[in-house]
Amino acid sequence: MAKKRVLKASIRKFSKKTLLIITVVIVSILINAYIAAMIVLKGPSPTFSNLVVSTMMETRRGRGLMRLFFTKEEIEKISAQNSISTVTEITDYIEDGFDIPEDKKDKIDVIDIKGPTYSGKMMIVYDPSRIQLGVNTLMDSTYTKGFLVEEFVKAENAVAGINAGGFDDPGGKGDGSIPYGIVIKDGELVGGKLNDYNKVIGFNKHNRLVVGEMTGAQALEYGITDAVTFGPIFIVNYVPVEITGTGGGLNPRTVIGQREDGAVLLLVIDGRQTNSIGATYADCVSIMLEYGAMNAANLDGGSSSVMVYNGEIINSVVSLSGDRAVPTAWIVK
Repeated sequence: MAKKRVLKASIRKFSKKTLLIITVVIVSILINAYIAAMIVLKGPSPTFSNLVVSTMMETRRGRGLMRLFFTKEEIEKISAQNSISTVTEITDYIEDGFDIPEDKKDKIDVIDIKGPTYSGKMMIVYDPSRIQLGVNTLMDSTYTKGFLVEEFVKAENAVAGINAGGFDDPGGKGDGSIPYGIVIKDGELVGGKLNDYNKVIGFNKHNRLVVGEMTGAQALEYGITDAVTFGPIFIVNYVPVEITGTGGGLNPRTVIGQREDGAVLLLVIDGRQTNSIGATYADCVSIMLEYGAMNAANLDGGSSSVMVYNGEIINSVVSLSGDRAVPTAWIVK
């Protein structure tokens, strides 16, 4: 019995020492990792620091991580150096549509987009009347989970689609059930309130893309038939928004725009991947201007960014499990 007690005591003593050693090693690794990260993030390259902070601050998890390395004042300073201004103008009201040639009405072009830090897809839909808003019609019922963009496309017997407006996303685990801001479908306000003042991105009865800040009531008075809320607004009446620095970090993006001939530009940029880190707001504005956009705005991005064409996803989404459920999608009939 005495030998057993001595053996048990020895085992406990050894276990405690082993646990202490393991704890010390883990703490040392964490401390060294933190110091190394501090050296990299706050090292000799302010440009790198700015890019990392502005990128991470656009993600929910990234915000908490950056607060471990930077003070509130430092984050605010970096954010101010990479910002995008708020527009006060609204797309001009024009009381006519577009004269689309017969040979263009069924035409869709899909173009590979590449830049120093990103790759993606640009879809050009030559007839804007083909663009419609897919909406989660169950958003007010007990079953409110959103739908995948593929499901919106399939339900409407459409040929293509991209994600549209934002949605409540607590902890990055939102189910796409509650749209952010206002949602207008077929000339009726189906999400948000009439007096809600938001960035509005939508089409009017003349198939013209309208972007700007307004209330739900103003949007309806403006003749907007389908719309969502997100932002920032990139181009209004041919004039690009003022950008400081990069305007934002490198992330997956979804953008919608329209050319003077009526063609709708649907852009999806891949991000957070080895072959495509992502695009800044400045990158998105440059791409839209390059392709002739007279009005353009940013849609929900990140892990929501997806483009569907002919029944399949044609971009590389962030999540290994595929795209996310969303409350709205711009679809191409």
